[in-house]
Amino acid sequence: MMAWAHAGYGYGPHMGWGWGWLGWLYPFLFLVLLVLGVYLVARALAPKQENRALEILKERYARGEIDKETFERMKRELA
Repeated sequence: MMAWAHAGYGYGPHMGWGWGWLGWLYPFLFLVLLVLGVYLVARALAPKQENRALEILKERYARGEIDKETFERMKRELA
């Protein structure tokens, strides 16, 4: 049984955890993909800033703070 363990079937320098720099590549790659995935999900769920300005303009028009001409002019300027 000892001969079998020394024949390269254990966790020696060429098996299992002994992959050298490749042993760190896969966990690092996994971590990078995980962070990228979280970033993309957060970015997709965040409210769009350019749409917020138009929403504020519509709210001001609906409350009567600005007239129709001012609303149309500001809407063109935002586009």
